[in-house]
Amino acid sequence: MSKDKTSFVYVTYIRSTPEKVFEAIVQPELARRYWGHENVSDWNRGSKWQHIRANDERTVELVGEVVETMPPSRLVITWAAASQAADPDSHSRVTFDIVEYDNMVRLTVTHDELEAGSGMAKGISQGWPIVLSSLKSFLETGQGVDLFANPKSA
Repeated sequence: MSKDKTSFVYVTYIRSTPEKVFEAIVQPELARRYWGHENVSDWNRGSKWQHIRANDERTVELVGEVVETMPPSRLVITWAAASQAADPDSHSRVTFDIVEYDNMVRLTVTHDELEAGSGMAKGISQGWPIVLSSLKSFLETGQGVDLFANPKSA
């Protein structure tokens, strides 16, 4: 019996160029500055990629494969927790669509093929908004936001 699937879509507009947005996603030294992780791959179709925490332990937290790459407008990868890499049913898919939009970029991130109600689905629905806000801040101001900030109590 197949499990129900869900998806998450996030759209943001960034005062930048498609090239700079694409580079910020795929260049480890840039991703580290707004994400706290590095995305590591050669970014060729069929290549593996790893999402590595940018700290002394260098923990590999996510893994996947490059499904499609069309710099600077589109990147599609599979996505799984490193502990679930061997289970193809646990893999989801992330699509980055980058479109020039007047003097800015419209970035649409679609994370689909997620198991409905799973920990991964819950985690990405909280994670993508802050990561993409940090990406926007980084590209527009040179500084990302604190990904580990907590809401102030009332």
